[in-house]
Amino acid sequence: MKLNGAVVLVTGGASGLGGATVRRLVAGGAKAVIVDRDEARGTALAAELGAVFAKADVTDAAEVEAAVAVAQKLGPLRVAVSCAGVGWASRTLDKTGKPHDLDLFKTVIGINLVGTFNVLRLAAAAMSKTDPLEFGERGVIVNTASVAAFDGQIGQIAYAASKAGVVGMTLPAARDLAPAGIRVVTLAPGIFDTPMLGSLSEEVRAALTKDVVFPKRLGDPAEYGAMVAAIVETGYLNGETIRLDGALRMPPK
Repeated sequence: MKLNGAVVLVTGGASGLGGATVRRLVAGGAKAVIVDRDEARGTALAAELGAVFAKADVTDAAEVEAAVAVAQKLGPLRVAVSCAGVGWASRTLDKTGKPHDLDLFKTVIGINLVGTFNVLRLAAAAMSKTDPLEFGERGVIVNTASVAAFDGQIGQIAYAASKAGVVGMTLPAARDLAPAGIRVVTLAPGIFDTPMLGSLSEEVRAALTKDVVFPKRLGDPAEYGAMVAAIVETGYLNGETIRLDGALRMPPK
């Protein structure tokens, strides 16, 4: 799949990993639709890059369907990247014995897992109606998991479960969508220098890197965007989850 001229849709695309992905794909010649709930950031980035913004909540079927329709107006939808996600810390039982809030667990699963599936199914439906390219390929879907899917820490039970679900969807989705010529790949990032970490002190940021093997630093969101571009352009890569983490294996806490 060639990026140049391809129509791409990126959820969570207004900032962080999603924003870096939009920048990289546009730099490669793609026509991008930024999907996000943050209208101010999304419209600003779209104006800067010559992209299009579509406001949507990934858990809302109608809103995502409308965003996909916006992408289709630019041409055949070829690439969908899911970067939208949340993460709240809470233990199964807190120190007083109080159980994890059930609604909070459902919310994290709803956004990170159900939202990712919602984007996947609707993007795939649009891609399946496009004309096939070389080797019958019609599209590429890239999902975002986390190293927490494998190394969930204390307090990450909801987040780890949601991201493990994204990993678990990868191979069956690739198998389901093979007849339509659609590849599915998941990225599992480690600790990246996103706006979420921007408010932390240098001391805390340095502590976060202590378990990263090499290079001994936070990941650069641009590296995430570069991996997405590589996945799009590597046609034999399918049904796999790739850790992007500097060989990090998360400790219990």
